[in-house]
Amino acid sequence: MECNEFNDYELISMLRESSEEAKDILYNKYSYIIDIEMKKYQKMARVLGYDLNDLYQDALVGFSDALNSYRDDKDAALSSFITLCVDRRLQVSIKKAGRLKNKMFSESLSLEYTYESFAIPLMDMLSDNSVNDPLENIVKAEKTEEINKKIKKVLSPMEFEVFSLMMNELKYDEIATLLDEDLKSIDNAIQRIKGKLKKEFNLK
Repeated sequence: MECNEFNDYELISMLRESSEEAKDILYNKYSYIIDIEMKKYQKMARVLGYDLNDLYQDALVGFSDALNSYRDDKDAALSSFITLCVDRRLQVSIKKAGRLKNKMFSESLSLEYTYESFAIPLMDMLSDNSVNDPLENIVKAEKTEEINKKIKKVLSPMEFEVFSLMMNELKYDEIATLLDEDLKSIDNAIQRIKGKLKKEFNLK
């Protein structure tokens, strides 16, 4: 059976009759959609410690769901419907992983790395560059993990989630997707985070 022998609607109809050949043809024709969608979520999956093989399996489930639920009278083309189903499935998987991501802060924050969202090293953001640098004093007196605890204490749960994701190099739009928030809410949270951290560490 050749791919160009049948159109999508015919292949879907054959699939309803349990044609494995039709299923293989549709997969070969539209598997590129899985590759595209995987690239969108790979970074978030790595940050959350979600295995990429599991993510790929989730994408396959979304792909299969699309083939099984697609109907000829749908307004969307089959390719668009597959994209929608795969994207939704990956979003659900990533969000579930996000709710289990408390281990994200198990490693110490890097105080010297320049995080994209802040545009300056965290040390500089929390420092007044004075001789009696309060952050330097804190670092001398406390372990980085204790600094993390202070940060978690002063921030709201939502702000700490945003902060954690920022520190793990997720972009605004990725954070918004993961937390089901709009970009404005994320931006406002980031401004509050900066203000609270500077106040907590007595910085100007």
